[in-house]
Amino acid sequence: MKKLILIFVTIISTMVCMGQESVYQHPPQAIEDLLLGKITPTVRTNSKGSVLLILENNALPTVAELAEPEIRVAGMRINPKSNSPSRIRFATGIKILFIDTKVEVEVKNLPKNPLIANIKWSPDETKFAFTHNRPDGVELWYVDMQTLDAHRIEKITVNSVFDSPYEWLNDSKNIMVLTVPPRMDPPTKLNIIKGPVVQESNGQKNASRTYQDLLKSPYDQAVFDYYGESQIVKTDLVKGKILKIGRVAVYKNISVSPDGTCLMTKKVQRPYSYTLPMYRFPEKVDIWLTKDGSFLKNIADIPLQENIPIGYDAVTELPRGHAWRPDVKASLWWLEAQDGGDPKRVTDVRDKMYTWSYPFEGNPDEVLTSKYRVSYMSWGNDKFAMTSEYWNATRRYISRVIDPSLKKEPRLLYDISAEDIYNQPGNPEVLRNKFGKFTMAISDNDEMLTFGAGATPEGNRPFIDQVNLATGETKRLWQCDKNHYEYAISVLNRDKMQFLTRRESLTENPNYYIRDLSTDSSFITPLTNFEHPYPQLKNVQKKVLKYKRSDGIDLTAELYLPADYTPARGPLPTLMWAYPEEYKSKEGASQQNISSNEFVRLPILSPIYFVTQGYAVLDNVKIPIIGEEGKEANDTFIEQITASAKAAINEGVRLGVVDSSKVAIGGHSYGAFMTANLLTHTNLFKAGFACSGAYNRTLTPFGFQTEERNYWQSPAMYNTISPFQNANKMKHALLLFHGDADNNPGTFTLQSERYFLALKGLGATTRYVNLPHESHGYRGKENLLQVYAEINNWFQKYVVKNEFSINK
Repeated sequence: MKKLILIFVTIISTMVCMGQESVYQHPPQAIEDLLLGKITPTVRTNSKGSVLLILENNALPTVAELAEPEIRVAGMRINPKSNSPSRIRFATGIKILFIDTKVEVEVKNLPKNPLIANIKWSPDETKFAFTHNRPDGVELWYVDMQTLDAHRIEKITVNSVFDSPYEWLNDSKNIMVLTVPPRMDPPTKLNIIKGPVVQESNGQKNASRTYQDLLKSPYDQAVFDYYGESQIVKTDLVKGKILKIGRVAVYKNISVSPDGTCLMTKKVQRPYSYTLPMYRFPEKVDIWLTKDGSFLKNIADIPLQENIPIGYDAVTELPRGHAWRPDVKASLWWLEAQDGGDPKRVTDVRDKMYTWSYPFEGNPDEVLTSKYRVSYMSWGNDKFAMTSEYWNATRRYISRVIDPSLKKEPRLLYDISAEDIYNQPGNPEVLRNKFGKFTMAISDNDEMLTFGAGATPEGNRPFIDQVNLATGETKRLWQCDKNHYEYAISVLNRDKMQFLTRRESLTENPNYYIRDLSTDSSFITPLTNFEHPYPQLKNVQKKVLKYKRSDGIDLTAELYLPADYTPARGPLPTLMWAYPEEYKSKEGASQQNISSNEFVRLPILSPIYFVTQGYAVLDNVKIPIIGEEGKEANDTFIEQITASAKAAINEGVRLGVVDSSKVAIGGHSYGAFMTANLLTHTNLFKAGFACSGAYNRTLTPFGFQTEERNYWQSPAMYNTISPFQNANKMKHALLLFHGDADNNPGTFTLQSERYFLALKGLGATTRYVNLPHESHGYRGKENLLQVYAEINNWFQKYVVKNEFSINK
């Protein structure tokens, strides 16, 4: 009898702890209509500026679609039915707009119910290719721009689990493709597992951040091989011939030399790791000849990268980043760290760059030594290339002009703080060269154009500059006016100074235009006329607020008010949304990068929806965390987020629109971490909601965000800013959300589960909503409707009706 009673009690206790499944809820109709409204198309242009591809976007998937089988191995998520990444975003239709004639046409013979991804123009841009996901596999298609017909490439099934599963050759007639090889049924645990899984440390330091979806067993290794293995083929679109290249292996990347003679492959090798994701597995870099598929040379054998130091300036000490120079026939370039990859090592040279040309005989050429880490290379021609070098510890950014022929010494072009957004130089214009590869567009007089965001104290005003690479002289050609937000997409005609731009304002939804700078009275010609995506928000009031924190830091926020709001209504219940950012200087933290002229956008997860429910919304509230003069930002994390949040509320109160007794706070990921801390340590808010956060920093012991100290170096800091360790201090009502398939490093679903149980056990007012099949970002239609219904109910109860004061 006692045993039966014990079983009964155990069952009841389990039911209470597990909670209950509930029927999906719906938010107010205005929010649902906005969430499920028509999605504005996206566009892609060719390099000549003669064609726009207008891509229809697929609607939010259902939870049933998210629930399709998914394999999680080696830091990857794979759809086993299609042998492709799961949770990918697709285009569902393609229209072509010819810019000269303004004629828009449909592509003919597209696959039925298309799910389009990986769009790539051929080098001569007479065609473009794309992958199409079927339930049972991925197809490769191309569109002939002469006939506007779509054609499926027969006899192959694409393996698209890795990035860029195909690449055009320079003749625009042949394509290299990673294909699914003939194979048996997938492995099963019964025929793989033969004993326990054992891991061991040999006494060396191998610290790593927390990763999701890692290999856990020999079975996982077999599954990774099964879905990762490919056969490389060259397919001839004209003759229909298929040539196999190399053996079946786990190729994570293929790339063709600019002249089309060579193929570089990056092949994943064993031994695999149970503590690191796939991109740090051993790698073999090889060169093959595309003409007959014969092997040419092994370039590098890179072992398991398990000894990379923790830190944002840390890299492998091994050769890294092998890629083709796009400006010459067949020459590789790569980087090698000179400090062992360790940013703490004192040295004058961090990286060296090498190049090696076909037929890859003799020794590679040393092209560059760098003071900081080389983060990006912009290749131009035989006279000019441009480096981007960055050092996170000091936020310094350097750009240098180099001579690839080594006839001249590198020359400094920019040396600024990466936090100094007011002086960011912009990105170079790129065009297809004679090989069909993208390089910097450099004129005969050594000039290039750069496109920049144009941050100013009045908000972003994008610009186009002309830069002389020989002298460094810069001339401003155009800057967006003060009443719009417009930025350049590409150059349509360099001689006529015509640009494709995207233009919007607070009342005008984004569309695409031709901007002509050939005359002083420059004018624009509209190309698209997309419908207003949110007609319900046409009259919503938006204003960029500028105010100061108590320590003098300049801050900003976007204020949204209901369309019918007048000052006579007085202050409103308010929802604040923010995401903290780390800075090394007060000057950088004080700079502004938002514009009052930007159109009201509705991301999938946004507080702006609640302006339809009578709330004032403070969005993109700036929450800087500053660590300068040798101090670390997180040592005063609580004080700084509190000061920033308080300043935003005070500004809203000063304007008469925020009711300080009815303010809620929300955030996602690091913003969720901030939200929990603000509700724990302050009385600024009545309630809040936190989406997919990390609340126990001892579960991310080797750093988080830009924090590079580990837990054992600074346990007091880790414990002080961890909401879990301070759950007994929770003061206000907290609504928690988390996807049960979160793949973000550090925000394991366990974080919310354990935090909720701690809050519940200590008597806090809290609710936890576990969203089925959601990753770090939410996509399922029913789940999103549930999220907004939950937030609306929570705020009505604890903010508007004020049914709760302070937790005991």
